[in-house]
Amino acid sequence: MKVVICGAGQVGYGIAERLAAERHDVSVIDTQPGLVQAIRESMDARGIVGHGAHPEVLQEAGAAQADLLIAVTLYDEVNMIACQVAHSVFEVPTKIARIRSQSYLRSDLQDLFSTENLPIDVIISPEREVGDMVLGRIALPGAMDVIPFIDGAVVTVAIDCREDCPVINKPLGQLTELFPDLGATVVGILRNDELLVPSTADELRAGDLAYAVADKARIRRTLLLFGHEEPDAGRIVIAGGGNIGLYVAQEMEHRRLAARLCLVEASAERARVVADQLRHTTVLHGSSLDRSVLLEAAVDRADLTVALTNDDQANILTSVLAKRLGCRANMTLINDPAFQTFTRPLGIDAYVDPRSVTVSRVLQHVRRGRIRAVHSILDGRAELIEAEALETSPLVGVPLRELNLPEGLRIGAIWRANGFIRPDGQIKIKPHDRVVIFTAGHAVKKVEQLFRVSLEYF
Repeated sequence: MKVVICGAGQVGYGIAERLAAERHDVSVIDTQPGLVQAIRESMDARGIVGHGAHPEVLQEAGAAQADLLIAVTLYDEVNMIACQVAHSVFEVPTKIARIRSQSYLRSDLQDLFSTENLPIDVIISPEREVGDMVLGRIALPGAMDVIPFIDGAVVTVAIDCREDCPVINKPLGQLTELFPDLGATVVGILRNDELLVPSTADELRAGDLAYAVADKARIRRTLLLFGHEEPDAGRIVIAGGGNIGLYVAQEMEHRRLAARLCLVEASAERARVVADQLRHTTVLHGSSLDRSVLLEAAVDRADLTVALTNDDQANILTSVLAKRLGCRANMTLINDPAFQTFTRPLGIDAYVDPRSVTVSRVLQHVRRGRIRAVHSILDGRAELIEAEALETSPLVGVPLRELNLPEGLRIGAIWRANGFIRPDGQIKIKPHDRVVIFTAGHAVKKVEQLFRVSLEYF
C-alpha cells in the first residue's frame, strides 16, 4: 500500500514507523527539516520537507499513486485542506484527518465532512477518543487498560496479577473448571517486559500483566476473580483543564461517575473558561505539582487522580505526588513511549497513550480483509483485532482445536447473532461471526489472510 503522511510529529512518526516496518510504501511530509531527517534516518520511508497541503509537495510525495493519505499535522485546517487537495487533484481513495477542535465536530455539522463538502473519509478526534478511554477505565476500577469491541458488548481488560491473585500458578486450560464464573479468556501476557501469547498449558505468575477478553456483563466478575475488588471512585481529582480534561469532566458530570469532582488548571484564563462550562465540578487555579494546591483539592481523601495535562513529566510527577499525599489510585496521560516503561515501578496504576489511539484508528483502515476494529497495544508489539469471518475463511466450520492456528495468535471471543460465545476446543466459527483475536505484531499478516475475501467468493 502506498501511504502519504502529512505531519512528522509524535503521532505521524509513530504511524510511519509502524507502516514502514510492515513494508508499506510510506512518504512523510513536514515543514520542519529536523523531523523529516529523523524519519529518513530511522526507518525505510521517504521524507519530504514542505507544506502538507501544497499540491507540488503532495506530488513529490507520490500522492498521485497513493492509496491512503493521513493528515496529522498540528493544525486542523492544514489537515482538512490536505485531504481536499488529495481528493480533488490526486483522487486519493481514502483520506484520514486528525481534527482536534470540537467546533468542527458539532452534531449539527455532520455533513461537513462529506464528498460534496470536505472529502474526509475518517475523522480522528484524539481528545474525545482519549477521553473515552479514560472514562472506560474509571468505570472499571482495577483494570489497567480497557478496550471495547463489538460496539462495547465485548471488552478486553489488562489486569495486574498480584501475589494474592487467585488465578496465578494454574494452567489456563483449567481456569474455567476451577472458577466456573470466570467467563473470560486470557489471550496475552506481558512478563518481565516480554510478550507471550499463551496456550492452555501456560500459567499466570505474580507480576504478570494479563489481557483477558470477556462479555461486558462479566468483566467486573473477571476483575474480582483476579483479586481486584477496588470500589468505584467517589472522589476524583483531574489535573489539567485542556480539551481532554474538560471533556472527561463534562462526561463524568453527565454520567454521574463521581460524587465529588475537582479539576486543577495552571492557567487562570483557561480555569475560568472551564469553570463556566462545568456545573458540578470544583475548579481550582494552580499547579498540580504544588502540594498545597493538591491538598486544597482534597487529594489526600480522593479515590483517584487523573493527570491529563499536555506535559508527560508533569503528569507523572503529579500522579506520584498525589499517591504520596494519600490518594488511593492514579491514572496518567503519557505521550512519550520512553516514559511508559517505568510507570509500574513509580506506582502509577494505569496510563493512557494518545498515540496508540490514533495509530489504532489508522491501522483499522490499513488492514486487509474484513477487519472491523484494531487496537495497538504495548507500543505496537501486539494488536487486538475484531474481524468478520466469511464463508471462504479457513477458520469457518472447523473445531477450534483442529485449526492449527499460526503461532502468535489467540482467539478471545466469538460474537454470533447478538450473543457472546467464549471459545473452546469444540466451538466452530460460522460465516458472519465476529471474532476478537489477540496477535503478536509479527503475526498480523496471518490474521489478515484468515479474514481476507477470496476471489472465489465472487
